[in-house]
Amino acid sequence: MNSMTKVMMAATLTVGTLAAGCQTTPSVTAPVTQPITTNALQAHDWQLVDAKRSNGEKVTQLFFDPSKPLTLKFFENEGNDRVTFVNTCNNMGSDYSVVDGNVVLGNVLSTMMACPEPQASFDTATLATVQGKYSINNNANNVPILTIRNANQVAHFKAIAK
Repeated sequence: MNSMTKVMMAATLTVGTLAAGCQTTPSVTAPVTQPITTNALQAHDWQLVDAKRSNGEKVTQLFFDPSKPLTLKFFENEGNDRVTFVNTCNNMGSDYSVVDGNVVLGNVLSTMMACPEPQASFDTATLATVQGKYSINNNANNVPILTIRNANQVAHFKAIAK
């Protein structure tokens, strides 16, 4: 082998090794998933910022009053983990637990006021939205985002101070 061939083979091997190393390095813009824990849920209140049906349409019932977004408040009360759904017409909430990284809601309790439209539809849409698989990621601004995904829709809630 002549010296030029040896140099080219060495350069190819070096570039190939560097490229292989780069392929396994995670992107700095990749979202960082946090484990779902009671502490992570209770660290913030969670304000709805987006909800779309599986066909991509916005769940408009959840956005009729931008000044009163659906907000989830996770807290501990007398040894029980609870969540309340804020800005609904009826007072709504549930016990919850975190089992194997999944949020499991108990029976949702609600007052039974006869709410006018569009508040009645907001309450119904709330119940559909809070059921599903929960995950927490940080967005590009490092703000935690709670995502609830089910067969019918995906909802995103940003962390806000309690």
